[in-house]
Amino acid sequence: MGIIRQGVLGGFRKKTGSVVGAYWRTLDVIRGLPRISNKPPTEAQINQRFKFGLVTKFLARIGGLVDQGFGAAGGPTSAMNEAVSYNLREAITGVAPNFSIDYSKLKINRGKLLLANGIEVSITVAARIDFIWLNTVPDGKYKDATDRANVVVYNPVKDSLVVLPGAAARTALSYNLLVPGDYSGDEVHCYINFSSVIHKKMVSDTFYVGAFIVL
Repeated sequence: MGIIRQGVLGGFRKKTGSVVGAYWRTLDVIRGLPRISNKPPTEAQINQRFKFGLVTKFLARIGGLVDQGFGAAGGPTSAMNEAVSYNLREAITGVAPNFSIDYSKLKINRGKLLLANGIEVSITVAARIDFIWLNTVPDGKYKDATDRANVVVYNPVKDSLVVLPGAAARTALSYNLLVPGDYSGDEVHCYINFSSVIHKKMVSDTFYVGAFIVL
């Protein structure tokens, strides 16, 4: 039985008849009960489910970073949903059934904060990846010296991630990230973005630094 809590024109909770009322992300919503279908999925549906699985599997492991930037706080769409939608459009490559993620186009975050310039990766020490950047732009509305760098390294050979939020201040100009010793000889994909300490949920776009072989 559904319960109306705010008068006849208010939203309601729980099931009533063939619909379910709920409060979701500031909205009163009514959803129909799911219908059971005996029809086999179409090829397009199978392909979409496969691509969806690729993206959600990857992003779910770094949900904390995704939540910092994708999606407006309190809006009708969650940060993860926006991130999945974006990467389904932009970061999936291949022809059915051989779909894969184009890691150079993957975005973990999108935002107004300025990226650092001159971002590079240097690998000169075993099991270590050195992120390097410059800080030549004056502080302003969308950039501050206290901003923090967030670094992500993905190893597709081992399907393994190294994630370090808030690794270093923007003014540090570098961060030496240690990775597992068994990454030696593997190609990894490196990402960086910046997040504001002053303004909650203000982040920069993700920057794909490139693919590199770990010593």
